[in-house]
Amino acid sequence: MTAGQTPDGRLLVPLYVHPAVDPAAWQAVAAADPARIAAVVLNLADGPGEFPDHVFAEAADELRAAGLPLVGYTDTDYGRRPHAAVVADILTYRQRHGITGVYLDQVSTHPGALAHYRRLATAARAAGCGTVVFGHGEHPDPGYAEVGLADLLVTFEGDWDAYRAMTLPLWTGRHAASRFCHLVYDVPSEHAQDAAALIAARRAGVGCAVPGAGENPWRTLPYGLNAAELT
Repeated sequence: MTAGQTPDGRLLVPLYVHPAVDPAAWQAVAAADPARIAAVVLNLADGPGEFPDHVFAEAADELRAAGLPLVGYTDTDYGRRPHAAVVADILTYRQRHGITGVYLDQVSTHPGALAHYRRLATAARAAGCGTVVFGHGEHPDPGYAEVGLADLLVTFEGDWDAYRAMTLPLWTGRHAASRFCHLVYDVPSEHAQDAAALIAARRAGVGCAVPGAGENPWRTLPYGLNAAELT
């Protein structure tokens, strides 16, 4: 098993660095085996950006041509962002980058917001998104795992120390591991295998462990996609 790779080989890749800033990162993702990648998350400016970016668009086209599924990042502000604004982001991603899915981030964990997110999921599918990801960052109310809402729930996003201390709710055992994703940052290289093993042990069928830390740890590639690690 490659360092940082979950046992079934599925990685969610938050590619939160501009291709003009780190073209090698985008090239490494484009070279990955599509069977290993659950999705690549596009994120230009906490969303699709106000104006088209041709460098970003060309790099995204290369990922799509390589057979990688692309999902567009949009912030929902824990249910406070208006429905129309989120849907506008989805439509912009579809028009500019041909995404096949959406990553709704900062999703509420509270049952009172379920109706709002049910509407968003319905709108996303109507707009042509075959995959809907809910980025809770922690375990939500079990209702968010109901059929017809999200295909994938990100039920952990945090650093390695917090992940080791995380407690897994019993209700997650009622659902397939493929429904869950854990995103772990600030993972020391010597613990890359440990992170992969823990993600698998906690029944997250999709995962990502990166060495990055700070304000944007997702500017770094997941373990297993760095060219130096593949040789």
